[in-house]
Amino acid sequence: MNEEVSKKLELIRQTLRETEVQGVRLRGTDWFAWATAGASNTVLLTAETGVAEVFVTTEDAWVLTDEIEAQRLKDEELPANFKVHVNPWADGAARESFVRDATSGKKVISDRPISNLEQPLPPSLKQHKRVMMSSELERYRQVGQKASVAMTEVLKIAKPTWTEYQLAGAGAEALWAKGLHPALTLVAGDRRLPLYRHATATAEQIGRQAMLVFCARGYGLYANLTRFVCFGALSNEKAQLHSHVREIEAVVLNLCQPGTTLDTVYHALAQAYQQHGFSNAIREHHQGGTTGYLAREIVANPTTSDTLTEGVAVAWNPSLTGAKIEDTFVILKDGKLENLTFDPNFPNVEVEGRLRPVPLYN
Repeated sequence: MNEEVSKKLELIRQTLRETEVQGVRLRGTDWFAWATAGASNTVLLTAETGVAEVFVTTEDAWVLTDEIEAQRLKDEELPANFKVHVNPWADGAARESFVRDATSGKKVISDRPISNLEQPLPPSLKQHKRVMMSSELERYRQVGQKASVAMTEVLKIAKPTWTEYQLAGAGAEALWAKGLHPALTLVAGDRRLPLYRHATATAEQIGRQAMLVFCARGYGLYANLTRFVCFGALSNEKAQLHSHVREIEAVVLNLCQPGTTLDTVYHALAQAYQQHGFSNAIREHHQGGTTGYLAREIVANPTTSDTLTEGVAVAWNPSLTGAKIEDTFVILKDGKLENLTFDPNFPNVEVEGRLRPVPLYN
């Protein structure tokens, strides 16, 4: 039996007792990975739900799936804590009948309620998902290191004649080679970089510089990072933009302590942009927030009162026109931040005691 899963099943059952419902159904790829200690129910990468769900009552814990998926999940994904209930792939009603019988037809809670017998998950269980246990953090470190090394490998071989599609494809290939899902590979070349904050790749050549962004998923956990590659020296003006972004980010990272609310971070960011002469930048792109089993669990805005705690991961992405910075950090018990996506082989400078990436020159 998996000890981490046992602890999570107890948290779920505690929630059952508190909410006085008969069962919990977890359908999302994020919740499935959390409940199973990193197993995957994903087949279609772009889907929010997968080919199996977790179903927990006060007495039992099942994975519900169909005949297509059951054997592979048993062989390759699932810890022994779960029984497996298998329904014919063409008979979804059989699964619903099983759940009704197991709960005596009474209410259940779900991450994605789909019937009048289902209610949303309470905030307390959502918070448990966002706080990393030590075993989760160990897996997260693996994901972060693999993602950052993949990023470095790709940008070191990138050519200015590559198209944005080629750079995005090389990034995805590098992530797959390390066993990670390329959930997002954004690319902006020299022309499009100043135009768009969310630059999805195109057939244009990247030219003199490019930005590559990863949201890489492993064990259900997201490693988020942004890097730049340049072919030839940046102008002083462009280099200064990167410097501004690093200094603005330092303000945010210094605030990432247990007890800080996300709206506090947002307002500090807005003030930092203003102090650097970019008062509109806060409105030109979201600034990031907490991360973990979603690329962003909560995006910080002026009214997000959620509080940072030990064990919460964060990924901030302050940006200016043509410059951005992003890594995935976790808040440790001493209040220090651990950078999960730092690769010492990528160029970096020290900013307020932290090593932060700078553009790679090819």
